Amino acid sequence: MIDICLPGTGGMKPLPNRYLTGLWAEHKGKALLIDCGEGMQIALAKAGLSLARLDTLFITHFHADHIAGLPGLLLSAGNYGKCSPLVIYAPAGGREIIQRLCCICPELPFDISVHEINGRETIFRNGLEISFMPVRHRIDCYCYSIMERRPPVFSPEKADRLGVPVNMRSVLHKGQSIDVNGSIITPEMVTESERPPLKVTYITDTVYFPELSEFAENSGLLISEGMYGEDEFIPKMTQKGHMVFSQSAEIAAGSRSKELWLTHFSPALTVPEEHLEAAKAIFPNTLAGTDGMKKTIT
Repeated sequence: MIDICLPGTGGMKPLPNRYLTGLWAEHKGKALLIDCGEGMQIALAKAGLSLARLDTLFITHFHADHIAGLPGLLLSAGNYGKCSPLVIYAPAGGREIIQRLCCICPELPFDISVHEINGRETIFRNGLEISFMPVRHRIDCYCYSIMERRPPVFSPEKADRLGVPVNMRSVLHKGQSIDVNGSIITPEMVTESERPPLKVTYITDTVYFPELSEFAENSGLLISEGMYGEDEFIPKMTQKGHMVFSQSAEIAAGSRSKELWLTHFSPALTVPEEHLEAAKAIFPNTLAGTDGMKKTIT
């Protein structure tokens, strides 16, 4: 189970009714955050999210609307009682940039470690598999996917036939073999088919290219940027390194995702939900993201 929230959905600058875009994902009591624009700590508090649970921060790229809120976020996390380490993953050059930003918050009650990413890779954090891939923006930028691989379905009937005691079945379901009266019972002997993983993909600040669908393949939820709703903006957005709604819908359809939330709206787009026609024609299960929007992926 992964609890998802969009603390903000804006691009470029915060508005009175819209914070800057980001993604909060909580799993087994620990949280990760993707991007940290200006005012992110306020957006998180308004959404009812606890900074004390923040364990990992991922940065897509170093434009101000995705990173400038870091000092305030760190200071607020300390004020909320966070004392466990924070791990930050960011594009090349991130260690120096984050160090410079943190000069205005030099005394924190928790340690920070920064890992620079380079190219496509997968890491593991607190039971989640996090993958990232470079996208095509004006500077180095990454998209991310969050995946929970679930154990296969346990079969009580198979366990009964093999005489597995009830108090030992959880060990098998966790993937470990056990000894029952001298016979080794493996997890494969008491499970049924594999269950598909839970997957959330986050894509922002990029032009459209086909590999994005491959990266987002079989996402239960795809969160992807759309600066504008109409295709007439495609040439302008391509020049600036962004997408419109229909292009994110193409990614959702091509990746066989179940649901699409649009985010990172232009400040000029005041009512995104009124511009969904082109996107819905391509991928009907498309929603315009709103600040504080939540979903539990199960």
